[in-house]
Amino acid sequence: MHSICISDLHLTPERPGIVETFFAFVRDVAPQANALYVLGDLFEYWVGDDDLSDSFNAGIADALETLTRRGVTLNLMQGNRDVLLGERFAKRCGGRLIADPALCDLHGTRTLLMHGDTLCTDDVEYMKFRAKARDPDYQAKFLEQPLAARKQQSQGMRAVSEVAKRGKAAEIMDVSLDTVAGVLRQHGYPRLIHGHTHRPARHVHRVDGHDCERWVLNAWYEQGGYLRCDASGCAATAL
Repeated sequence: MHSICISDLHLTPERPGIVETFFAFVRDVAPQANALYVLGDLFEYWVGDDDLSDSFNAGIADALETLTRRGVTLNLMQGNRDVLLGERFAKRCGGRLIADPALCDLHGTRTLLMHGDTLCTDDVEYMKFRAKARDPDYQAKFLEQPLAARKQQSQGMRAVSEVAKRGKAAEIMDVSLDTVAGVLRQHGYPRLIHGHTHRPARHVHRVDGHDCERWVLNAWYEQGGYLRCDASGCAATAL
């Protein structure tokens, strides 16, 4: 028995190679697991669940539905790029939305699952944007707009985000170690698995005398990969 964790696929028709890797992963790798956890940013952007009529989005949902029909439990977490991913999409795939953070027993080990952006508290500008993007009133006003207008705005925000990142020091966009320690302390010193930072690695943090393992997941447009966890622990595997 094992579970698989992935994040930051950033699926879009503009990256056909990654899309093909995703379909192969869902067909050949994921069915061997008991559960698949997608910890945010499945899509490059998501403008609302009413966009499921789009052929690209429907194809991704079809692949995930096929996976769940094979008996794999699908758990979906919103990321910063797909914060509007909702219950309709999850139901369409046969999966469920999970909170961020989500504390669970993963094959005998208490494990905290996160997207990871809330750990990057040194990036004050981003944290302000995140609060705005998750404000219910802001989301409601955005969703009131026509689908085409939402897509155009999302593409514009992607371009602005890329420019902003180029002007920031790499350290600012990584996790704050003090924030990580605080989160681990708050949740009783669990193992932590997250994405977002695009810095795949295994870390061990010493917090209040406890050694806490932290796994950072791959960004697929850099190197596709997943984290396989079972009763003996976790191991990162490239695709």
